[in-house]
Amino acid sequence: MVTPKPPPRDTPAPAARATRIAAAPSHAAIDYQLAFEHAPMGMVLSRQRVMVDCNAFVCEMFGATREQLIGQSFAILYPSVAEYERLGQRMLPILNASGRYADHRMMRRVGNLHGALAGETFWCHVIGRALNRDAPHEAGIWTFEDLGARRSSSPNKAHLTPREREVAAQLMQGLTSKQIGRQLEISHRTVELHRARLMRKYAAATTAELVQKLMAG
Repeated sequence: MVTPKPPPRDTPAPAARATRIAAAPSHAAIDYQLAFEHAPMGMVLSRQRVMVDCNAFVCEMFGATREQLIGQSFAILYPSVAEYERLGQRMLPILNASGRYADHRMMRRVGNLHGALAGETFWCHVIGRALNRDAPHEAGIWTFEDLGARRSSSPNKAHLTPREREVAAQLMQGLTSKQIGRQLEISHRTVELHRARLMRKYAAATTAELVQKLMAG
């Protein structure tokens, strides 16, 4: 005689699962999906630079619902398509070599949820890992941290051009004009012109002061 299978149990809600994990003995298996959903930083899983999953922190950071992000290209998180495409090309050789990539970059909020303002730009620290170094964009794991969230908001946020944003991102990582020029494939004199404009826009007397103000938002 075949023993009937018990009826399927309903999948517990995230809050119920959180309570269950807290009450479970220390030797119990870890619920990694729950850990992903409630991680204290933005996390995204991607395939070919398309978001296939993200956690609640990312939704809050970009002012969007999961439905607005899942299935979309990372391009919607950038101030311009040109910046998205250039960065994708720049990170390829680094991901090929080490499988990891990290930088500061300016990103754009998608919606107005969670107190965000759609279209607002902000500095973000991004870390990524390619699951296949030979095809870095095939599948990846990415984390996002809103740098401005750790500091007081700046009352004089400057409007920057795409190239100024790219130069600013490299300055925030401590690179020299020559190093930035090599990274962006422009002359170091062009980098210095952009840096001078950035200093005027942010009323900064030194590069160190400029970086401090950039980090503030």
